[in-house]
Amino acid sequence: MTVPASTAPEVPPQQDPQQQGSQPGPLPGPLPGPQPGPQPPESHVPPQQEAPEEPPVAPRPQSRGADTRALTQVLFGQLKDLQPGTSEHSRVRGALIEANIPLVRYAAARFRSRNEPMEDVIQVGTIGLINAIDRFDPERGVQFPTFAMPTVVGEIKRYFRDNVRTVHVPRRLHELWVQVNAATEDLTTLHGRTPTTPEIAERLRISEDEVLSCIEAGRSYHATSLEAAQEGDGLPGLLDRLGYEDPELAGVEHRDLVRHLLVQLPEREQRILLLRYYNNLTQSQISAELGVSQMHVSRLLARSFARLRSANRIEA
Repeated sequence: MTVPASTAPEVPPQQDPQQQGSQPGPLPGPLPGPQPGPQPPESHVPPQQEAPEEPPVAPRPQSRGADTRALTQVLFGQLKDLQPGTSEHSRVRGALIEANIPLVRYAAARFRSRNEPMEDVIQVGTIGLINAIDRFDPERGVQFPTFAMPTVVGEIKRYFRDNVRTVHVPRRLHELWVQVNAATEDLTTLHGRTPTTPEIAERLRISEDEVLSCIEAGRSYHATSLEAAQEGDGLPGLLDRLGYEDPELAGVEHRDLVRHLLVQLPEREQRILLLRYYNNLTQSQISAELGVSQMHVSRLLARSFARLRSANRIEA
């Protein structure tokens, strides 16, 4: 039986099994419009929630210091072309001071153990900073912090040496006191105990008296009140424990008064009084000393006493 060609079923051509796995099948139908490209994967963050903002990153100290140095260099370049005393010169100078205040704070931090208000130390260091700005020459090729740091530290040290101490200490003794402190710390670490005065003197090659003077100078930052009670022992103040009543104290005023009255007498009568009451000579010895009679010496003494009593304002 022959099947007509119009009704015979179409048999698809045989394909290679390897090609069947690699080639995709026919699409169900053409899609309208251009075909979209590959879509990115959807975010897992819910639509109603926003991603948290990252905190701002603080500038590194190195970059901040570099920015300050660059700004200082620019300001010094402007300052050298300005006339001192003008408003623009004062503005640039003030900007230089403000930009380098952190340098002063860094130098003042070395003196935190001095028990002084840090605001006062920073103020004194700012004076040194101003002096350094006025003396700095940018053309010498030196960085300003390198030039300014010794000036700022020196101004602070001068403040502690001249203004903070209750009792003024000579500069040489103050510098030696710093060396004594350093030697004391080194010897304490070496021996495990507090060093003695001879050990410190041998270490610094100075006398023991100088070591003792330095130790006393180190205590002169703050004076102790004589009326303050002693801490811990509960004893009364130094004023109640030191000193005694001098029996000759009452005679100081009288001796000063006599010295003032004696200069009003004639020279011979002054000598007679000195021989009689300071050299403890008798009237006979005084008469032999002066070549006059004893009676005349007695009359001169009586006349001198009368003059002294009349000139004495206390008895008058």
